[in-house]
Formats: sequence, structure tokens, C-alpha cells
Amino acid sequence: MSTVSSQDDEDTFKILIATDIHLGYLEKDPVRGNDTFVTFNEILDHAQKNEVDFVLLGGDLFHDNKPSRKTVHSCLESLRKYCMGDRPVQFEILSDQAVNFHYSKFPWVNYQDRNLNISIPVFSIHGNHDDPTGADALCALDILSCAGLLNHFGRSTSVEKIDISPILLRKGRTKIALYGLGAIPDERLYRMFVNKKVTMLRPKEDEDSWFNLFVIHQNRSKHGATNYIPEQFLDDFIHLVVWGHEHECKIAPFQNEQQGFYVSQPGSSVVTSLSPGEAVKKHIGLLHVKGKKMNVQKIALETVRTLHMEDIVLADHPDLFNPDNPKVTQAIQAFCMEKVELMLDNAERERLLNPRQPEKPLIRLRVDYAGGFEPFSVHRFSQKYMDRVANPKDIIQFFRHREQKEKNENNFNFGKLVSRPASEGMTLRVEDLVKQYFQTAEKKVQLSLLTERGMGEAVQEFVDKEEKDAIEELVKFQLEKTQRFLKERCTDAEEEKIDEEVRKFRESRKKNTEEEDEEVREAITRARAHRSEDAASSDEELMDTGMKGAGDSDDGLPATLTQGRGRARGRARGARGQNSTARGSSRRGRGNTSQESASSSRTYKPVFVPAKNSFTMDAWCLKPGSSLNSSKSYSALYKLLFQDIIDDDSDLEDISIVPSSKVNQRLPTTSSHRKRGSQSQASRGVDFESDEDEFDPFKTTATSRRTK
Repeated sequence: MSTVSSQDDEDTFKILIATDIHLGYLEKDPVRGNDTFVTFNEILDHAQKNEVDFVLLGGDLFHDNKPSRKTVHSCLESLRKYCMGDRPVQFEILSDQAVNFHYSKFPWVNYQDRNLNISIPVFSIHGNHDDPTGADALCALDILSCAGLLNHFGRSTSVEKIDISPILLRKGRTKIALYGLGAIPDERLYRMFVNKKVTMLRPKEDEDSWFNLFVIHQNRSKHGATNYIPEQFLDDFIHLVVWGHEHECKIAPFQNEQQGFYVSQPGSSVVTSLSPGEAVKKHIGLLHVKGKKMNVQKIALETVRTLHMEDIVLADHPDLFNPDNPKVTQAIQAFCMEKVELMLDNAERERLLNPRQPEKPLIRLRVDYAGGFEPFSVHRFSQKYMDRVANPKDIIQFFRHREQKEKNENNFNFGKLVSRPASEGMTLRVEDLVKQYFQTAEKKVQLSLLTERGMGEAVQEFVDKEEKDAIEELVKFQLEKTQRFLKERCTDAEEEKIDEEVRKFRESRKKNTEEEDEEVREAITRARAHRSEDAASSDEELMDTGMKGAGDSDDGLPATLTQGRGRARGRARGARGQNSTARGSSRRGRGNTSQESASSSRTYKPVFVPAKNSFTMDAWCLKPGSSLNSSKSYSALYKLLFQDIIDDDSDLEDISIVPSSKVNQRLPTTSSHRKRGSQSQASRGVDFESDEDEFDPFKTTATSRRTK
């Protein structure tokens, strides 16, 4: 690696690099709540004191996709305090900023805005914790960008092809081409690299005179066959790669022998997991670039709460612990207390050398109790260190290593296990858990309509992005697509043929992974985009219903109570013990007028099946002679197309399939209007059965009297 001889002249870029700051991590913790904000201020303070040209962040500035008001406020406060001022910016941008920031309403760098006074520009890509989501694909970085305090770049919206256009910077005779790529699901990006769908654009003029700097936020260590990005995938014309997402600090540039470029991994600035990789000393980097020469200066962070870890294998101390001894548990507990006290002494000595370090350290003692030992009470043990440790509940971690069945069973080296970086440990993702569950589940609970991949991504959206309707939207979209497929194929209404067609359709979607990814994204985006319109229309409907008067409701109840969706929208949940008349008042009409019947029919509102996809005779292209009057045929259709749907809030009634003739036999003779409504329900083969909380007007004695 070439070094910079003169580091403060007019041709030298000075760039502060940092990644994975995770603002807002454990913000509600009384001890560790402000750790991320304090360290972020230290990072920006280093940038101000070293008079850097700009700050470069490698993703995960925020820990949550939807940060709290406290987190956003603290971030804005720090950026305004350290990055705004009268000191002039010494470099210029040569590239087309409308291309670099094409997704922003203000497509130019913030320090060139005449309404702002920026002294230290901040450039950042997004990570997997703060990536764009929602119908408008916005993230927390877009808020900072709109406020003029940060420049969000490296964003790609296409799932088919990625073109990375660099930000071209020049200071004196030094020119930097700054490439950035925000976090993308590793498996998808891996596949796009393999299919040659990722292109890094280069300047047309003097492309060999640029220092090429690339910022990426992906898995660097191999977590699976395609769940990482190999360094060999990156172009060899790059000079330096700043790699985010990995939390272990390896900031010293390491050269890739095959591609020739250097990789710097700054790591996180806060401990987010009690693992060996997080116990490494935290640093940020001061990058000097002159021409094509560079130098990275390590800057130790002083405000980071330190983590001290140690591992114990009880089987390695046969002279101290005998599993047959009845008092061995007390001996193990005393031994662990000695180890914790030693770690606390080391932490105290370190803090004396660095007064800015937080008072309470993080302590983790991992105990392997394999060999017939029993763990002691961790809760009781942790109470002794409540006032001395920042993580008293997580001090002790018991685990039992599985004995190897190979010949070298007795020669197992625990040191090889604990010496691996934390990034190489096993990490479980939500989509992996979903896939693993369905691969090992029984046949009766296997998915027959949806795919494991699509369901996994929907659950991932629900868990990570708090998109509560993601699963429902995916199910609705896939259901509509399957119905269209069966309609086009004119499938006979027989269980075997329908089952076979659905199975073929599902297998074809599983093979075409690119199309499936696009379908999942389209389903979630489409439904989310129409959510606001649905909310507006529902508000108008409620207003219209209220204006029509309370005559449409039963027993003087407001009309809006009969507009509820499903089981418990028109009445309070848990209404057990009420009389049948009171429970039924918000469920169905009395059958006296057509208005009451219309109001009651709005009570049953299907959630997953749109009206345009109702099962009609012509939609199934029935052949002459085929029949759907049997209960078996109806059961087959609904079993195939509804067994994947999970009703999360129990808003749908229990569905039973009966022939229309049987439904008509069960209905008592009432007004002609109610009879027609019942027949329309029966023609669709749906009978909304009641439970002990439901009111059934066809079974109560009060209704029988009114009918007579």
C-alpha cells in the first residue's frame, strides 16, 4: 500500500470513515441508553478537530428502521453542532449530481445549497437496519438529507439491474471516484453479481487517473452458500473498499491478492452483541488520499463501553470439578465469581487510563457445562453485580458443546471454536427460520399455494420493518394470481385436477427466483400504495352512514357499529355473559326492512378474497356435464385456495362448505328479502357458523317468536 508523504497540502483528501453507529440502540436502557449518542458526538468531534474534508459512513447510522423521536432529535442536534459552520469546503464535485441524487427532491450536495452553511459534508449509504421501506421507499437518512444535514447516496431501486454511478470529487490534482451501494438482501445481490447484472460505471475521461473508493454494506463472512458477497465479485479497478455491516474492527487495510484492491472494515462503534468480535477495541479511520496513494490512520474511540469476555470448559478442570460430587454446583459458582471479579479488576484498570470510558463495563462469561455438570441459577448470580456491571442479566451464558462422533472425539480443541470471529458464528435470519420450519414440518402443514421464499420475505418485512399487513398483502396477491392461472387453464372443478395444476404453478414460481422476488416486492408495494386510498374511502363511508341516521342500526345502537369487519368489530371483545339479544344487536338485522338487511350484510366483510375474485361458475370454465353442487367439490376448491391463509386477528368467521340445497333446508321461513339474502350466501357455498360468543338469529327462541 502506497503511503501519503505530505498529508496536509492542497492536493490531499482527508476523509473520516466509520460504519455501523446504530443510533438508538437500547435507548430505553437506564445504563446503556445514551452510549450511541455519546460515541456519535465523539466521532464528529474527531472530524471537526482534524478538519476533514468530509465524513464517510458505511451504513446503519440508525439501529431501527423507524427510529424514535429522541434518536432523530439527538442525531440532528449532533450534525448541526459539528457539521455546520463557516469553514469553507475545499473540494468540488464534477459528476452530474442529478444522477448521483436522482431520488431526492434536492438533487445536489448539501454544502452547495445557498440556504445552508455546511463546513463538514457527510456522505452515507443506508444499511440493513435503516434501509428504505414503505410505499414511498423512504428511510431515516432521507429525512436528514431533506433537512440538508447529510448526503444519502448509493441507493438502488431496481431488482433486475444495478448501475453504480460514482460521485466524482476533485481537490487540487487529486481526483476520487466515490462509489456506494446501500444494503441489499445478500442472496439477491449475490445472484445479480453471478448474472452480471451489477455494473460500476467509470468516468469517460482519464479513467486511470481516479482513485476509486467503494463503500458497501453486506455480509463479508460466509454465512451460507449465497448469503454473503465474495470480494472476488468486485471489480479490480477499485483501490479501496470500505466494508460495513461487519462489527468486528479490522480497520487496517488488507489487500485482496486476487483482485489487488484493499479492504478496510471499520466495524461498529457500539457493542450490540456479547460476542468475541465485539470485544475488539473500537476504532474509526482517518483516510488520506493524494493522487493514487493512500494512508489510513486508526483513531481509538474513548467513549465506547468496553466488553470483557472469557470462556470456561468445566471438563478441562477435572481436579476442581467432579460431576459426582453433590456440592459441585457450589464449586462451579464460586469459580465463576472469581473469573468475573478478575474481569472487573481489568476493566477498572482500563478505565483509570481513560476517564471518558463509561463506569460500568460489559461482562460475559461463557461456561461449557458438557460432561455431566448442571448449571446454577443465573438470576441469583447476576443480583450480586447489579451495581457494578452494565449487563447483569447477561453475565453468565451456559452452553453445552455436542461431542463429536469422529475418531478425534477426545482431542477436541475448544480454543479453535472461540478463536473464530463473531462474524463467522451462526446467525439465524427470519427467512431462514421460515424456510427451515416448512422443510421439517409435517405434510399436513406444508404450504401448497405460497412458496417458502415469498412467505419468508413477508415475515421478514413484518419483523424487521413492522409492516403489519405484509403477510396479508402477499397472500392476497398470490391468491389472485393463482385464481387467474386456474381461470386461464380452464381447470375442471375436481379436487385432483385442481391440486395438480396448483402444484405445477407453485413449482414453476419456485424455479424462477427473480420473478418471485419481483412479485413479492410488487405485492407489498401495490397494497401499501392503496392503503391510504382505502382509509380515505372508509372514512367517507363512515361519514355517509352517520348522516343517514341511526335508523339503520338495531336497538338504538349507532350505525357505525354494524359496519365492523368480521367477528368483533361491532362489539367489544370478551362480551361473554350478555343476553343473546344484546350480542346480536350489532351482528345482523332483524329482518323487518330491507335497510336493516343491507346493514347486516355489511357485517361480513371478507378480508382475503376481493369481490372480483369470487368463485363463479364461468370463472372455472366448467365443461358440460360437470357439477359443483356437491359439498366435496366446494370443499376441494376452498381447501386448496385457503389453507395457506392465516387469519391473524380472527376477524373471519369459521367457514364450512355445504350444498345450497342443505342451506335452504336449514333456513326458517322469514321475510322474502332475508330468504333471498340467505340463498345468495348459500350459492357461494359459505355458511358463517356461530360460536358461543356469536348470535345466530336462526336458532334463538326470540327470533322464532318474531317469525311466527
